[in-house]
Amino acid sequence: MIYDFSKRFRELIKDDGGKIVLCVLDGLGGIPYKDGRSELEVANTPNLDSLAKDSSKGLHIPVEFGITPGSGPSHLALFGYDPVENIIKRGILEALGIGLVPKQNEIFARGNFAKCVQDGDKIKVLDRRAGRISTEDNRKLVQILSEKIKKIEDVEVSFYTVKEHRVCISFRGENLSDDIGDTDPQKEGDFIRYPAVVGEATFEKEKMAKIAYQLSLKIFEVLHDEGLCILMRGFSKVPEIESFQEKWKLKALAIASYPMYRGLAKILGMDVAEIPSGTLEEQIEVMKKSFSSYEFFYFHFKMTDSAGEDGNFDEKVRAIERFDSVLPSILELKPDVLAITGDHSTPSKIAGHSFHPVPLLIYSEKRAFRDGFGRFTERDCMKGSLGTIYAVHLMPLLLAHAGRLEKFGA
Repeated sequence: MIYDFSKRFRELIKDDGGKIVLCVLDGLGGIPYKDGRSELEVANTPNLDSLAKDSSKGLHIPVEFGITPGSGPSHLALFGYDPVENIIKRGILEALGIGLVPKQNEIFARGNFAKCVQDGDKIKVLDRRAGRISTEDNRKLVQILSEKIKKIEDVEVSFYTVKEHRVCISFRGENLSDDIGDTDPQKEGDFIRYPAVVGEATFEKEKMAKIAYQLSLKIFEVLHDEGLCILMRGFSKVPEIESFQEKWKLKALAIASYPMYRGLAKILGMDVAEIPSGTLEEQIEVMKKSFSSYEFFYFHFKMTDSAGEDGNFDEKVRAIERFDSVLPSILELKPDVLAITGDHSTPSKIAGHSFHPVPLLIYSEKRAFRDGFGRFTERDCMKGSLGTIYAVHLMPLLLAHAGRLEKFGA
């Protein structure tokens, strides 16, 4: 059952108690693949496995059984927001994540540089990530587009480098709506789409869809010699949403290097740490320096998801082992509660997000039920004391383990 815990039990949430660290290994979950084992089962993770025995283990469902979630809704669920009622699309997340300040009448889209080819009067997608081009090459392409495309009809268009193949596009003008679909077909071999209108057709929606498609054609015209275009998705304005601190009475710091996750944290009112190098080691150092100043830490690790989306089993194993190697540094801080999970599953076998439940552990020296067995793997988490929960129920559990919930009733 999904409901808004913080509204139903607001009077139980205390403004004091223990410190909470939530480590999100993006796309952590997998399914049996090599020799019938998942990436977590193959990985050499002595620190995670030791912690797993002293923790409560389980699985979580990001949105609903059978639903494959995007990163936005799955993170919102982890933070205790109903992901169906609170829709935040990718465009605004990217914009805020790279430090843009939205203006009036401005809509943002997340984009991928993609290898494309002309096929009749359509543009066929060959590689949705253009071979994961470098950020430096991205900047050069953005400069070319910025010089040659400034407007589509009466709408101002701006391009911004995000990271690697990712780009953010701004549309600014009158009578625009963000209630349209994507130009990104989400699969290779398909064609760039004319965005569908979401819900009842209006002039504003139809105008935005037309502008977005015309821009796609213009980008391909400009970058034709390179065989590139941009796939756009998540057209969005700034949403209205309750802040994380108002909701849970926690002063929070986000320690994330990828723009989308930084953007989500900003929308929720979290402070966002600067991670200039983007390395895992720097993220750890930032948490050490900030540990006395905050009550909740959101620690994001991207590489597990990137490897899973590339279908690279061995690289995802290495990414998991990489996180395992820094886990002792997190434990040295002695958080009152430490949760380790993913936002969703990204099995290498599927090479994309999936509907599979996500492994979860909760460690608390004072309050956790110690399962006393097993490793931190999907199979062992299936047998854990937490069972299978909805992700929106994680925050209440973390508060309870941190002594931040009052007793209900007499």
